[in-house]
Amino acid sequence: MIDQTYLESLRARISDLETEMSQPGVAADQNKMQTLMRDYSHQKTIAAAAETFLGLQNTIIESRELMADADTDAELMEMAELELAEAEEKLPAAEKTIMVTLLPPEPSDSKNVIIEIRAGTGGNEAALFAGDLFRMYNRYAETNGLKISVMDVNPSEAGGYKEVVFSVEGEDVYKRLKYESGTHRVQRVPETETQGRIHTSAATVAVLAEAEEVDVNIKTADLKIDTYRAQGAGGQHVNTTDSAIRITHLPTGTVVQCQDERSQHKNKAAAMRVLRARIYEAQQAAIDAEQAEARRSQVGSGDRSEKIRTYNYPQNRLTDHRINLTLYKLDRVMEGDLNEIFTSLHEHDVELKIKAQTGAS
Repeated sequence: MIDQTYLESLRARISDLETEMSQPGVAADQNKMQTLMRDYSHQKTIAAAAETFLGLQNTIIESRELMADADTDAELMEMAELELAEAEEKLPAAEKTIMVTLLPPEPSDSKNVIIEIRAGTGGNEAALFAGDLFRMYNRYAETNGLKISVMDVNPSEAGGYKEVVFSVEGEDVYKRLKYESGTHRVQRVPETETQGRIHTSAATVAVLAEAEEVDVNIKTADLKIDTYRAQGAGGQHVNTTDSAIRITHLPTGTVVQCQDERSQHKNKAAAMRVLRARIYEAQQAAIDAEQAEARRSQVGSGDRSEKIRTYNYPQNRLTDHRINLTLYKLDRVMEGDLNEIFTSLHEHDVELKIKAQTGAS
């Protein structure tokens, strides 16, 4: 129940967190400080929303009392009516904000991500589309202050990529990009098509929250590490040393490889980042499976086999099938204009979670 007592308990919790964060030694423990800061920010957000909600409730109560009082003069009565109407209009939005802030924060939302794009059905056209998706995310990153680093790439002879793996770093990256996992389908006329027929091809995207060493415990004894010579498109050697790395995690059979860097050491570090992210994803998927109802409240399953979006070039149309969103600005989307899509997906996800939390149908 949101009342003054609840608000005071929030303020006490915020004060306790401020005291804890100021203690000697806490600042030196980066992981603990980050945990405290996330909790502090979350509690402050709830407190601000609760204060707004309670303020509107108090205004409604006080305005109604004034209007019910026979001794209230005409000027004060008019003011009370205006304040009542304004507060009643704002209350539903304030109540929704409270519900949103009370949703438990997703632990991975603040993490950086590793994205894997793979050409699917469609041959060369699928590889070209995988390249287009990679460029789209690059443009989004450039215009939103995010940093992209390529970790592994397998170019296609016809252009584009059979596979490209890259990291994205910045503020709340996973929160923005997590809904991109799935099959992306493209409908367009290939440049090699002489009769103007529209072809359909696809690429799969996997968005993995990047895990820290503290998130995933990987034992050195459980790793099989192979080195090999990095390959370019068409089987050409891109260098003359065995700098490419393949790591197999024996307990899970997970295999990752990185060959984009010239240095074997850098490729190994990049491969370990991908490995941690994949194992972390598998662990989170197991948790989600145990909490099936919570998982169903999310937008999509994150499964790469799930068709999530269609890019129709002849009609300049993008359709996100999960939320029935259709936009006729595909040209801008492919230039990285993704915020409207991301916002719509996030808001829909929040709505579903609120309904699940309140038992609404």
